[in-house]
Amino acid sequence: MIKIDLVRDLAQKLKIKDKEALFILDSLLESIKETILKNDRLEIRDFGVFQIKNRKKRMGRNPKSKKEYPIPPHKALSFKPGRKLRDY
Repeated sequence: MIKIDLVRDLAQKLKIKDKEALFILDSLLESIKETILKNDRLEIRDFGVFQIKNRKKRMGRNPKSKKEYPIPPHKALSFKPGRKLRDY
């Protein structure tokens, strides 16, 4: 499923035009993004938790040439599904 499929499904369920559903979905996604960037965490009950985690620096290796190189510390987004989503 891709974004346009979500838009069409939302439009059908709410009985609105695709353009209006696209605006709603884009607004929701933007709000989710801003919340995660501002607070480093967003919990949606029964769905899951989006969280920004700090990754430590480490050594990586090219599997083809076996050459090692450093990977700098960075932030990564993680998602942990809620119980109802996980048990579905």
